[in-house]
Amino acid sequence: MYLFQDKHVTNSESKTEAKIPSTKLQRLGVIGSLVTRVASNMVAEGAKQLASGKKPNARDLLLTPQNAAKVAEKLSHLRGAAMKVGQLVSMEAGDLLPKELTEILSILRSDASPMPAKDLANILETELGSQWQGNFITFTFKPMAAASIGQVHEAYSDDGDHLAIKVQYPGVKNSIESDVDNVGTLLRVTGLVPDAVDYKSLLVEAKKQLLEEADYIREAEMINQYREKLASLPQFVVPRVFDNITTPNVLAMEYIEGDVIDSVVDQPQEVRDAVVTHLFELLLKEIFSFRLVQTDPNFANYLYQSHTGKIALLDFGATRVYPEKFSVGYLQLMASAVAGNQQGIEKALSDIGFFSTEIMPEQKRAVVELVEMAMEPMKFSGAYDFASSDLALRIREAGMALSMEKGYWHTPPIDAMFLHRKIGGLYLLAVKLKAKVNVAKLLEPYII
Repeated sequence: MYLFQDKHVTNSESKTEAKIPSTKLQRLGVIGSLVTRVASNMVAEGAKQLASGKKPNARDLLLTPQNAAKVAEKLSHLRGAAMKVGQLVSMEAGDLLPKELTEILSILRSDASPMPAKDLANILETELGSQWQGNFITFTFKPMAAASIGQVHEAYSDDGDHLAIKVQYPGVKNSIESDVDNVGTLLRVTGLVPDAVDYKSLLVEAKKQLLEEADYIREAEMINQYREKLASLPQFVVPRVFDNITTPNVLAMEYIEGDVIDSVVDQPQEVRDAVVTHLFELLLKEIFSFRLVQTDPNFANYLYQSHTGKIALLDFGATRVYPEKFSVGYLQLMASAVAGNQQGIEKALSDIGFFSTEIMPEQKRAVVELVEMAMEPMKFSGAYDFASSDLALRIREAGMALSMEKGYWHTPPIDAMFLHRKIGGLYLLAVKLKAKVNVAKLLEPYII
């Protein structure tokens, strides 16, 4: 049985507690010590290569396994900022990143140690009062999961309700501005990220996103909105929020049981098809009806309840509100793709904001063709077989060719980046579950 999960989670039982730097000065010290250690390693490696008759290259000295491990270890102590900047950089730069940086970002997404029990108790006392234990019959100090912004604990309320309590790490919220700037500076001066990546807009977005995700009152509001909007869709389960023990830094929710969504791969074909069909149905409602999208496609955000056939939705910190103009633009985009109307696709992309800078006509055509390719499941007549499709490979190769061979690098609007990430994540899940889904039929009511 798989218990309540948070994004970027790991099984915390295998992790040792780690003191989290809570002041700006302490957190700046993490970056400072990292730069010093990396520089020392570079000097030592350079001397070693010179002694062996090799001419050292600065990039090769920087990207040693030892330095990569040290960067990942130190940045993981900053939790939210390092993980968020890494997430945004990997979303934009993708396969153009050096292998070593990709490994660092992978570690940051998956590796988080729980905070010491003393720090946890201090936060609970600050947030819920000196008698905070009175809210619970039991509270398990060992977390079920440790993540980028906080960690999750199992508890029972004094009324006997089974709860999942998310507690925010100390110092994350007050250090967001400086943390993001420091991490951005580190990545920039070390030359680990391609020069074409737009650092300024990514750092601004990282700060905005972290501030939203670090506000548990906002996340509680998002959960409540989804519970209301999905009330007529019984195939989904959304946890109930317990407002009386929820604060900006502590989020108390109903404990949801279920199996990892990946486990559905062992279910019969009709079950796998139904699960992915429901998730595509939800995505379209998010874009066109709710204009509210939970943009984190992490598989851990979904649980499958085999005894009911329902899908539990978890973690709403990354929920984005989309403007009507954006929703209308994507409806035009999908409708044009279904109709094979490249002029309509180009106009929709322009309305969304893809062509805000000057590009060559052949580059614009390449972007239109790439988007049209990505819409293949929505254009296909009948059930699209994700398992037998090489769509992901074709999209990757076309994107690489556009970015590198044609010399075109363009950052799409942030809202579009996150929506594409969500759609791409759903495609990957469909492939993983070997699902066959009639996506065109699900889209049909919106474009008629």
